[in-house]
Amino acid sequence: MKNRILLVDDAKFMRKLLAKILEEGGYEVAGEAETGSEAIALYKKIKPDLVTMDLVMPDMSGIDAIKEIISSDPKARIVVVSAMGQQSLVSEAMSAGAKDFVVKPFHPSVVLEVIGRVLKEMA
Repeated sequence: MKNRILLVDDAKFMRKLLAKILEEGGYEVAGEAETGSEAIALYKKIKPDLVTMDLVMPDMSGIDAIKEIISSDPKARIVVVSAMGQQSLVSEAMSAGAKDFVVKPFHPSVVLEVIGRVLKEMA
């Protein structure tokens, strides 16, 4: 069975790019969210195997969304996908419960390696 992934990013092109990389890598994109609050609602509804989470979004930061998801499911696997220059936010996200991170701009092989590693470590 394919691992199911929820993509969270306010930029549609970024969700499309991640979806293409993940589908070509053998994963199923179970859902997409544009905001942190959408991500929380979708997570509870579809229970994905992993979430990719942008940190800077309208309505609710990725960090707040991570905290909320982890509080409802301590086993949630979240990988931050965020732009360079946001190291302090990335470390805050890791403290909040994210398992790993990918820095934008990224190479497809890096995305697949990090997601594969997090899924394997948490199996």
